Amino acid sequence: MKSVLIDVTTLITIGIVFVVPFIFILLTAAKTRGEAALFRFSWPDEFQLLENIREVMVFGDNRMILALWNSTLLTVGAVMLIVLFSALVAFVMQRRGDRLASVVGTFMLAGLIIPPAVVPTIFLLQWLGIYKTLIGLIMVEVAFSMPFAILIFRAFMSSIPRELDEAAIMDGASPLRVFFTIILPLLRPAIVTVVVTSSVAIFNDFVGPLYFLPGAENVTAPLTLYSFISQFSSQWNLLFADVIVITILPLIVFIFFQKQLVSGMMGGAIKG
Repeated sequence: MKSVLIDVTTLITIGIVFVVPFIFILLTAAKTRGEAALFRFSWPDEFQLLENIREVMVFGDNRMILALWNSTLLTVGAVMLIVLFSALVAFVMQRRGDRLASVVGTFMLAGLIIPPAVVPTIFLLQWLGIYKTLIGLIMVEVAFSMPFAILIFRAFMSSIPRELDEAAIMDGASPLRVFFTIILPLLRPAIVTVVVTSSVAIFNDFVGPLYFLPGAENVTAPLTLYSFISQFSSQWNLLFADVIVITILPLIVFIFFQKQLVSGMMGGAIKG
């Protein structure tokens, strides 16, 4: 009886925290401009969700299509580098186990705690000549996401016996070949976990593109929210329709990979 009560309480809490706000967003996105401005939790008098989404997509000479394309390029490029670099760093840190690896691990942990410095990062990007470029923002996203990804890979990699490395090296394999042919295929659950968490976070990132990728031609999906809200006039129905468009892709990715995500997180936690 007690467990049933806990389950019911958990479901009600989840419904209040996650489901109810999403329903409110969906209903508001389906209303007219005047009705949406009232912010009432009610069924729209005239259901026009598809019309609002269509208006969002064509607004500003198809600005949303350009934003989705930029966000997709940003996400794919950053996630590929995050997986590659994080897995390599985690492999070295896990297999060395000396003082240097401990120091590097401390810096990785600091990367999860210390907030990023925006102004020095902008100066660095300008000095490198990649400020206001997609490559520059990809590098920033990789740097911000690697500490968490390294922790996931390192925890999961601890379950892989060292004897596999030693046997391959005795057969003449180089460390890089050991990593790419033996270790990396075994990291599939951890890779899925890192890909899902990183892609959702990067695709929905609002602050990064705002600071490091300014310019109308560099717009990303979250920044299109600015198109429908201003100091004197706001189109709340289109704003919430924009939120739905932005949410669709990450939601599909999360739903499709949720089992692999949970198995990767729990596998690393148990085996680490």
